[in-house]
Amino acid sequence: MNKKLHPFFWLWIPILIMVAQTFIELFAPRAILAELHSETGPHEFIEFLFIGFACLVALNILTKLKYPEQKWLAVWVGIAAICSFYVAGEEISWGQHLLQWSTPEYWAHINDQGETNLHNTSSWLDQKPRLVLLIGVVTGGLIIPFLNRYKPEVLPQKFAIIYPSALLSVTAAFAISTNLIDKIFEALTDESLLSRGSEIEELYLFYFVLLYLILLRRKIKSELINDHKP
Repeated sequence: MNKKLHPFFWLWIPILIMVAQTFIELFAPRAILAELHSETGPHEFIEFLFIGFACLVALNILTKLKYPEQKWLAVWVGIAAICSFYVAGEEISWGQHLLQWSTPEYWAHINDQGETNLHNTSSWLDQKPRLVLLIGVVTGGLIIPFLNRYKPEVLPQKFAIIYPSALLSVTAAFAISTNLIDKIFEALTDESLLSRGSEIEELYLFYFVLLYLILLRRKIKSELINDHKP
C-alpha cells in the first residue's frame, strides 16, 4: 500500500491556504476581515472540520490495532482522539456556533467571550495546550524528519511507526512561521501583518494533526497487510 500522500494534500493545500489568506488580507475590507475571523466565521468552521475529521481518523485507527501487542500505540492514538474531540467541540463551543443558543448568565461571567466553551475561561485551557501542540508540531514536523534523514541512530526504532513523515514539514513550516512573522512585523512596525495571525496558525496546526493521523493510519494498514502475506 502507498503510504505517501498526493502532493495536493501535503504541498498545495498549505500553499493555497496562505495564498488565499494573503489575497483576503490585501483586498477584503476590514469589516469582511472581521467577519471571516469571527467565532462563527469560515476560518473557525474549517478548523473544526480539520480537527473533527482527525478525531474520526484516530477512532478508525483504534479499530485496526492488534491488542494487546500494540497497546502502547492504542494509548498514543487514544490520546490523539480525545484531544481532537475536545478541540473540535471547543471550536464550535459545543454546538453553540451552529445552533445559536444563548450562554447562561453564570457562565458568561467566567468566559471572556461569553461562549459555552472552556478555552476562553483560562489560559491553562487555551494558550498552554496550544503551546504544547506547537512544540509537538515543531518536534514532529521539523526535528524528527531532520534526525530521521541525517542522524537516524538517535531515534529509538521501536517507536518508528509514530514518527511523522517528512511530507508534514511543509505544513509545520507554515504553522510555525505564520504567527512568528506576524509578531516580528508587529514588533518592528507597531502594526499587524495579518488581521489574526493566531487563527491562521491554528488552521495549519489542526491540518498537521489531520495529515499526521491519515499517514499513521496508512502505515498501520500497510503493516497489517504485510503481516498477513505468506
